Amino acid sequence: MYRLLIADDEALEREGLEWIIRRTMPDTFELLFADNGRKALELAEELRPHIIFMDIHMPGIQGLDALREIRARMPETKLVLVTAYDYFAYAQEAVELGVKQYIIKPAGREQIAALLQRLVQELDAEKRQRGERLALLNRMNELEPLMQNELALMFMVDQVIGTEAEQLAAWVGFPLDGGCAVVAAWSDLPADERERRTLYEEVRAFARSQGGCLVSSIIDRHMAVFFPQRVQSEPQPGRVNAERGSSEALLFAQRLSRWTEERLRLPASIGVGTVNQGVEGMRRSYVEAVFASSCCGSGGGLCLFAELQSAGGPLPGGQREQASGIGGEADARSRIAGSAADEAASAYVLSALRRSRELREQQTVSALERAKRFIESRFKEELSLEEVAEYVHLNPFYLSKVFKQYVGESFIDYLTRLRINEAKQMMDDETLSLKEICFEVGYKDPNYFSRVFKKVTGLTPSDYRTGAVKPSDPQA
Repeated sequence: MYRLLIADDEALEREGLEWIIRRTMPDTFELLFADNGRKALELAEELRPHIIFMDIHMPGIQGLDALREIRARMPETKLVLVTAYDYFAYAQEAVELGVKQYIIKPAGREQIAALLQRLVQELDAEKRQRGERLALLNRMNELEPLMQNELALMFMVDQVIGTEAEQLAAWVGFPLDGGCAVVAAWSDLPADERERRTLYEEVRAFARSQGGCLVSSIIDRHMAVFFPQRVQSEPQPGRVNAERGSSEALLFAQRLSRWTEERLRLPASIGVGTVNQGVEGMRRSYVEAVFASSCCGSGGGLCLFAELQSAGGPLPGGQREQASGIGGEADARSRIAGSAADEAASAYVLSALRRSRELREQQTVSALERAKRFIESRFKEELSLEEVAEYVHLNPFYLSKVFKQYVGESFIDYLTRLRINEAKQMMDDETLSLKEICFEVGYKDPNYFSRVFKKVTGLTPSDYRTGAVKPSDPQA
């Protein structure tokens, strides 16, 4: 039911409009009344009517002035100007205010009814559009973590198609004009998949609360947080204001280190890369952060890659031996940090990704097998992809994608095939009618069942049952 405000200082006019509206469109409007412009403004502010019929000449605040105030506060309200005078000046000003209609008293019943029907249709359409926008927004909110993880993986893996990553970065709102990577690694993680998922969700929530971070999934035993930086200068192409950016990332990394140890009781080895630009710059910072995290030691800690390039920074044990063999730790440190980071981190990342991919494939195959068994046990009932996804603890969008990839057909095609195969077997029982079979295999509409059956088999259910030659037969 929509709210309609009638603002007119003449009681007879208000009553006349009320009589017309209640008889032509019953149970459509909640009617509100005002006998002056001030009261109209107060009611409009308090009750937010969907439609307003406003008389031009009223005591106190005039109709046009009241409409001007209402338009400023409630731009979505449908405004209708009512007057006993056919003045062009009024009509012109009303159009500028966004008035939907200009009615001259006394208006006929048919004119009022037609106007209100049109306005209600507009309101209904706007409500549908708002619902569609909300549904789309909810869908985007569900997909955003997947897109963020996909972008993070693009930063982490060597073979990156820049334009795809740049477009994805624009979609998720992650700036590429400057940023750095923070990598958190754990020597030991829970074996249980749900516990690992809980760990990921908590770390991700913490990271996202610190700003517009981009958080990867857990790869083997580490995860990356790409931290955006506001760029002020560019000392050299591809690298921007690294010293300033590192200090901001360091503060974030320190909080993350304390939080993981206090909240999760899991000391983390945290590495921080330098600030870089663009897709390749993000990957460079990630490689640096992975290398830095490996320098923290078994007890965890925090290490900046920039420190490894300076004389005072630490080196991991294996790299110390290498440094002493090529002229001393201090002299070789910068060279090792710069050249070994790519090789060591790339090897580690590729190995971790490979193990993570194998584990994920095993988990996916296991989830799909459980999904198929669930569908086979429930295909005769009303069943949706969302129900199956919830049962196997997967995102519906991801389940739809991998189901098609691994099973070779979509969820709906798989479900349809099970139902139609069952229907064909049931047709051998002459005591069952086609309508009974339709309901038994999960369809509520016999006409829809017939269309689906013909699409799959090439024959209607009746022709199939009577033994008509099937298109797949050699004799067809």
